[in-house]
Amino acid sequence: MESEKWKPEWYGAECAEPQYPKGIKWTKQRKYVYQVLERASEPLSAQQIYLQVMEQAGQENFALSTIYRILATFEENHLVSGTTWMGEDTVVYELERGGHTHYAVCLECHKRIPLHSCPFNFGHFGHRHGEHGDAEEDELSGFTVVGHKVELYGYCDKCRKNVVSAE
Repeated sequence: MESEKWKPEWYGAECAEPQYPKGIKWTKQRKYVYQVLERASEPLSAQQIYLQVMEQAGQENFALSTIYRILATFEENHLVSGTTWMGEDTVVYELERGGHTHYAVCLECHKRIPLHSCPFNFGHFGHRHGEHGDAEEDELSGFTVVGHKVELYGYCDKCRKNVVSAE
């Protein structure tokens, strides 16, 4: 008799093509990793992904090195992006969802709060208007932006109260 452990939505069914792009063999391990990333509310480290996969997989055994190889394959195929937070050496991963997210990071508890809008909506720099309405040459004139990363640092509500009371 099969145990009553949690099973992802795709268990026992064919995967939908839009969700699982062609060109990658979708093994059970890769599907577990994909499902963990799909449900994540913030970027996760390989260790965090591994722990969640092990929790879901029950008695199936996976090595942490397998998670790293899967993440490398996902990154090569532009399914995930990896980044590091300032002051940390650990790479965290999130699914590429056709956009990007910036985060406010608590310096005390390291909670990451996603920002719902991007402060930079531009493709290239050029002219701007000075205080007298005349066009000024931007110092990055002709520079084409292809990506950016913004992290705001401070204290979440809970930690701010603790920091204020400690002063």
